Amino acid sequence: MANVFFVLDALEIAAEPNRRRLLHLLASHEQAVGELAAHFTVSRSAVSQHLLLLEQAGLVSARKEGRNRYYRLDPAGMGRLRELVEQFWTYELDLLASDAAALAARRSGPPQHHKTNSDAPPQDKGPLS
Repeated sequence: MANVFFVLDALEIAAEPNRRRLLHLLASHEQAVGELAAHFTVSRSAVSQHLLLLEQAGLVSARKEGRNRYYRLDPAGMGRLRELVEQFWTYELDLLASDAAALAARRSGPPQHHKTNSDAPPQDKGPLS
């Protein structure tokens, strides 16, 4: 059960736009905080805080080399996040399909016959007709 809470937190953490952008930037290769911070208008400290949350959620891992911290995606954490998104997406698609089937069933009841002028009974126009 603890894993469910972990993954739900990871989904919420990854949903924030700055953190989502960090994940995109890290998708190609490991990067130092300074390199990552250059892509943002927020402070380097704010970027570090976002990275710390991503690390705590298990989505990235960090290593220290001298004075620098280098971050990279954590494949296991990203895999768990992907599984959750796929489960959610499948569930949502199932709900959508169910709703569409129910709507179609309601609409496919007995056909409604709408009166048109050709359906109206002929009117007697008198002896000149």
